[in-house]
Amino acid sequence: MSSIVQIRLVQMEVLPGRPRENTAKILSAVESAKKDGVGLLVFPEMAIPGYLLGDEWERGAFLRECEACGEKVKDASIGLTVMFGNVGLDWQRKNEDGRVRKYNALFVAESGRFVGPEGGPYPFVIKTLMPNYREFDDSRHFYDTRKLSAELGRNLADLIAPVPTASGRIGAVLCEDSWDMDYAVSPLQVLGGKGVDFVVNASCSPFTFNKNNKRNRVFAAAARRLQRPLVYVNNVGIQNNGKTVFTFDGASCIYDGQGNPVETLAPFAEGVMDFALPVGGTGAVAVPSVVREDDTAVLYEAIRYGTEKFMKACGVERVVVGASGGIDSAVVAAIYSRILPPDRLLLVNMPSRFNSPTTINLARELAKNLGCGYIEIPIEDSVKLTRAQVDGVEARWPDGVKRLALTDFLLENVQARDRSSRVLAAVAASFGGVFTCNANKSEMTVGYTTLYGDLGGWLANLADLWKGEVYAIGRHLNDKVLGRAVIPEGSFAIVPSAELSSAQAVDEGKGDPLIYPYHDCLFRAWVEDWNRVTPEEILEWYLEDTLESHIGYPGKVKELFPTPRQFIADLERWWNHYQGLGIAKRIQAPPVLAVKRRAYGFDHRESQMGPRYTSRYEDLKRRVL
Repeated sequence: MSSIVQIRLVQMEVLPGRPRENTAKILSAVESAKKDGVGLLVFPEMAIPGYLLGDEWERGAFLRECEACGEKVKDASIGLTVMFGNVGLDWQRKNEDGRVRKYNALFVAESGRFVGPEGGPYPFVIKTLMPNYREFDDSRHFYDTRKLSAELGRNLADLIAPVPTASGRIGAVLCEDSWDMDYAVSPLQVLGGKGVDFVVNASCSPFTFNKNNKRNRVFAAAARRLQRPLVYVNNVGIQNNGKTVFTFDGASCIYDGQGNPVETLAPFAEGVMDFALPVGGTGAVAVPSVVREDDTAVLYEAIRYGTEKFMKACGVERVVVGASGGIDSAVVAAIYSRILPPDRLLLVNMPSRFNSPTTINLARELAKNLGCGYIEIPIEDSVKLTRAQVDGVEARWPDGVKRLALTDFLLENVQARDRSSRVLAAVAASFGGVFTCNANKSEMTVGYTTLYGDLGGWLANLADLWKGEVYAIGRHLNDKVLGRAVIPEGSFAIVPSAELSSAQAVDEGKGDPLIYPYHDCLFRAWVEDWNRVTPEEILEWYLEDTLESHIGYPGKVKELFPTPRQFIADLERWWNHYQGLGIAKRIQAPPVLAVKRRAYGFDHRESQMGPRYTSRYEDLKRRVL
């Protein structure tokens, strides 16, 4: 016989490192749930402390406060069952780093006490599978069930057990415990053999474009395999690990015993979901809901949401954008216009003798369409001053004198640095705000940005988008968000160009050396493919005439590079930049707002080893040539 549990999922914004604020929100939700007759109230993983906290986990005072906050939730659990994530502490044991024992734990509070898994050593559920890929570094701070079983001399399966509550025997797991495809143990499989009534997965899972599609497949398959409903709750907000800022979209969902997603919460928004959950049955519940597919609209919303939340976290209220007339700065400005009132957004165009009237007019038109502030500050005189101060100056050593030279190529970087480090920094200071970094992922991959120049800024909120995706976001802003051509059509039409020399004259169709439709695909294979692609695989596919299908390029590579020698020269040019100085630039870049797989920063961990090629690559290269 099946029964019904009145369950409420709370998709809350978790503030990282703010246990008291998070606990106040939890306690308020507990009181509301009592009034509404809710039987089971579920919060996300690490709902009290937050998750991506760096080495804040090493501070005893912080841990004690988290523990005290958990006690308050326990005391408030009279009349219902409350599930919430917190750090579990064993002050008598140590982690393998010699610090106090910490567990990523799911607490179940009921009638003023904590209820642990049947036969478990602690009154909380311990996360078994520790993700140590991408942005995750769980084993650095937390002990897991597998280590604990070895330490206690007990079978692992004995420590993975249902939690007996008034709402039923709950299979309680944390995030990665349901993503068990590549692990030697499956917590869900163990729980499935122990008579659970339903599964609750409490997560703190960052947004990644199209990850929800995979999660729905994985979780739906788990519910079908167990023939039990599965409840998934995730938080919203942002968290970061210093160099990379992650958004959390929530997308909390309930799956019935047939794996159908029957109820979902809206992404990127706090909310609650009330559901009459059948316990003990295996059939479908009502009509399955439609699970959203990620598209450009979702990508835009993740960027806007993450940018706004990061501004609030950093106390930023005014923003300066270096507006070149091109698509990147136009999209950045349009995004900030959806966050700030016009009087707190200022666009700055900084022309030199190489800037076309076309791009200057596009910057003016953009500012007019946005209704925000706009100024033009020419840099020609200051660049001449720098050249006069440095070019030809004599540097003295004990054994002689050397005369320095600022070539035309070096003056390109002087211009970029003059714009950012001098003009934009000064304007932002006088405006009482910050200035933006407008770099995209294509440029950051190969270091096609100037260190201390256009790579400067407080946040790189487009730096996880390939160039083609920036254009798509721009179209979406005009067509769907702003409802009119706020970003001028000319910004879409002109050739992308840094306009730092006569060789980059946009009115003559001259611009960047990157062929973005092709190089976006090539670079994505290097950076985002799970099994990371190198020039070795690229040459192998080139020889097999399958390169286009492997990297997703819709054109013909041989039309871009008629000879093998030209193809290899281009491949090695950009690989050398990606593995060479590009890494040094990325390390010194502003924080990147992550929306895709393998964002630069802590999500894409790099060592400065210089460009390298395998022996097999060299053999393939000889065959190609």
